[in-house]
Amino acid sequence: MVAEGGAQDASFVAAARCAPRARKEHHMAQRVQGTEDLFGGYMRAWQHMQDVARDLFGAYGFDMVETPAIEQVDTFVHGIGESTDVVRKEMFRIVSGALFENLLEQGSEAGLKPKQRLAMRPEGTAGVVRAAVENNMVPQGAAPAKLWYAEAMFRGERPQKGRLRQFHQVGVEWLGAADPAADAECIIMLMEYYKRLGFDPSRLRLSINSMGDAACRPAYREKVRQFILDHADEMCEDCLERAEINPLRSFDCKNDHCREVMRDAPLAKDNLCDDCAEHYAQVKRYLDAAGVSYVEDPTLVRGLDYYTRTVFEVEAVDGGVGAIGGGGRYDGLMELEGGKPTPGIGFAVGFERIALALAAQGGSLETPQPGCVYVAGTSADEREAVFSATLALRQAGVRTEADYQGRSLKSQFKQADKLGARVCVVIGPDEVAANAVTLRDMETHEQTQVPVEALVPAVSARLAR
Repeated sequence: MVAEGGAQDASFVAAARCAPRARKEHHMAQRVQGTEDLFGGYMRAWQHMQDVARDLFGAYGFDMVETPAIEQVDTFVHGIGESTDVVRKEMFRIVSGALFENLLEQGSEAGLKPKQRLAMRPEGTAGVVRAAVENNMVPQGAAPAKLWYAEAMFRGERPQKGRLRQFHQVGVEWLGAADPAADAECIIMLMEYYKRLGFDPSRLRLSINSMGDAACRPAYREKVRQFILDHADEMCEDCLERAEINPLRSFDCKNDHCREVMRDAPLAKDNLCDDCAEHYAQVKRYLDAAGVSYVEDPTLVRGLDYYTRTVFEVEAVDGGVGAIGGGGRYDGLMELEGGKPTPGIGFAVGFERIALALAAQGGSLETPQPGCVYVAGTSADEREAVFSATLALRQAGVRTEADYQGRSLKSQFKQADKLGARVCVVIGPDEVAANAVTLRDMETHEQTQVPVEALVPAVSARLAR
C-alpha cells in the first residue's frame, strides 16, 4: 500500500524495485504509525458518536450506508479532483501481491486496467455517490436518497495531533434535493449533532460561503487564476500549479504567505450569478429563522474540487485542532461519477478531532462502562450451576460475567467490582442443595436467597431500581 503521487507513479514502482527484500525477523508486532487502536472507553466514544448520529439523522429521514474501503482510483480522481493534495499526495494506492510483482517486472503501471488501479477510501462522499449511481438510488422523479455513514478513512499524511493515516468519520449525503432548504437543514442538523455530543454551541464557529456553479464559476476561476499569475513571485510552487488546474484551491493553501496574498484576490460572493446569489441568500434566511449563528467567510472553499454553491465548516473555539467538520453542495458530482445530473449536499465530521476538541473544552465523548451481573461460585464443585445461571441471565438479555480462571470467592468479588457489577449471584454447596442462589448487592453488601427459577426476574428487578 503506497500513497498516491499523481505523476510519480513510475517513481513508486522504481523505488519498490530497489527496495531490499524483507528479512524474516522476530520482533514485537506494532501498529502502523499514524493509526490508533480503538478499545475500552475510546471505542465506546466512537460507538456513542454513531448512536447519536443514528437517532438524530434518523429523525431527518436518513438511512445508514456502508461502501467498500477500496475503490477504483478514478472514483476519487473524478470527484475529489486531480489538483487536490488528497489525490496528489495523500491517497493510499493498493495492489495485490501478484500484481505488485508484475509491476516490479514491467517498471510501470501504464498497462493496468481501471479495475486494477485501486485506492483506499480517503473520504466518504465520492464512494457514496458512486454507489448511488451504480445502484440507481435516485431514479428519475423519485424522492431524494438520504444516506449517512460511519467509516474509517485513509490518508498518507504526516501523523500529528488530530491528523491520522487511518481516521474515522461520520457523514451524511443528501442526493436529489436542489432546494436551499436542504442546505439549511444539513447545517442545522450538523449543529444539533455537535450539541448532542456535548459541545457548548457558543464555543463553536460556523463559517459559510457560496462557491457559485457551472454558470458563474468559470469566469470567477479565471479572475482568480489571473490574480495568482499577477502575483506569481509571491506564491508557492503548488499555488502556481493550482492556477492552471484549480485556482480556487489557493485560498486553502497551507503556506501562510500565500494565504496573506490571497486575501486581496477576487471573492466568490462578488461574482455569483443571480441564481446562485438568490440560493445563498435563501440558505441564510433559513438559518436566521432557525436561530443558527454563522460567520460569512468569502475565502472558504473547502479542500475538494466537487463543491458548488453552499460550503460550510465548523471549528471548536480553543479546541486546538482546527476544523472539526464541514461540507457543502456538490451538484455536478453524480455526472462526474457517470450518473444523470443530480444535485447533492452533505457533510462529514471527524471522530478523533471531535474527541480532542471536546476534551480541550472540558467535555468527553466517552460513556460509562456498562454495568453487569457477576455469577460467582465458591468452588469448582459449583461450576455447572454457575454455568447454568450465567446462561439463563444472558439469554434474558442481562450483561453477565463469571470466573473462568479458578479464582477464590474473595478474588471473584474484586473482579466483580472492577467490572462494575451491581449484583453478584453467589452459588455455593448450600445454594445447590436448596436449588437456590444468593443475590449480593455490590454496593450495600446486602444478601438475599431466591429460588433458581426466580433468578432472572429477581435480578431484573434489582437492576431496574
